Amino acid sequence: MVVVIISGPPGSGKSTVAKKLAEELGVEYVSAGQMFRELAKRLGVSVVELNEMAMKDPSIDIMIDRMILERSERGDVVVEAHLGGWVARPYADLNVYLTAPLNVRVRRVARRDGKTPEEAVEDILKREELQWLRFKALYGFDTSSLEVFDLVIDTTKYAPEEIVKIILLGLR
Repeated sequence: MVVVIISGPPGSGKSTVAKKLAEELGVEYVSAGQMFRELAKRLGVSVVELNEMAMKDPSIDIMIDRMILERSERGDVVVEAHLGGWVARPYADLNVYLTAPLNVRVRRVARRDGKTPEEAVEDILKREELQWLRFKALYGFDTSSLEVFDLVIDTTKYAPEEIVKIILLGLR
């Protein structure tokens, strides 16, 4: 059984790498971000609006975190979550943080979500601020500290397939 947690800020390449890694390992891919986006869609709000709602209602984060923890506990999964490395750390065989400079992440998010760069940077910065504040208040995590991670990778330096190879080496 294997559990790999992939964390990082919006636009860092978490989803792309996590999907490829899960496929390579032959395990399930689970995305907290996708769960959050699906909940926003069901509620008829934007992701930023749901983040704002979660500031006032911690049960939103607790519900998603509980689903991630329960799935991690069963094993054979790659979990992709902005803050998964702090939340699901006890279950991780390897805890990975992906990052990239803001300008790179803005380009990626704008392209992925069909937004202008101005909209993407506003969205990223607002989401990051709300997430960091919520998780500090809810769990006491210092998300500026990356010492809980086994690997920290700048995704501007490598193609997704190369990052998967690095993670596989880390697992060995």
